[in-house]
Parts: sequence; structure tokens; C-alpha cells
Amino acid sequence: MNYPKKFTLRVRKKGIIILPKELRIAIGIDEGSFLIAEIREEGLLLKPLKPLTVKINPEIVEKILSEEKQIEEGKFFEIVRGLRR
Repeated sequence: MNYPKKFTLRVRKKGIIILPKELRIAIGIDEGSFLIAEIREEGLLLKPLKPLTVKINPEIVEKILSEEKQIEEGKFFEIVRGLRR
């Protein structure tokens, strides 16, 4: 990703900065996107906040949910037994 083009931006009232369309397209941000603003020694760095995508094996999720259900059922029956005493 080599972006040799530089942009001059103006800070408006209340600190509003308008990012030109060409810049938004180049870095892949749309209306409503979140950016991370980082203060660096050389200035300000703006980066798009991209959600982390994680691949999960559905069988593992099913196993974890099944185990959780068994634990919760065990707690429930313990409480019911305690109430009957």
C-alpha cells in the first residue's frame, strides 16, 4: 500500500475535520466508521478501527455451550434440593 498523495485538511469549528472522498476510499472508511487517533512525536496518526475477525470451529462452540448448560442445570438442581430440605 503506497499512497504518495498528501492532503491538506482544515480544522473547522468544534475541531471538525473533513476527509476528502479520495482519502476515505484509499483507507477504506465510510460514514459511521470509527478511527483511532494516536498522538505521535511527529504529529497525529489516524487509523481506521477494523474489527478483528476470528474463525471459530462451530463444534467447539457447541461443546462449550453444552458443558455450560450442564453446569447451570447442576446449580439449579442443587438450589432446588436445598429448598426442599
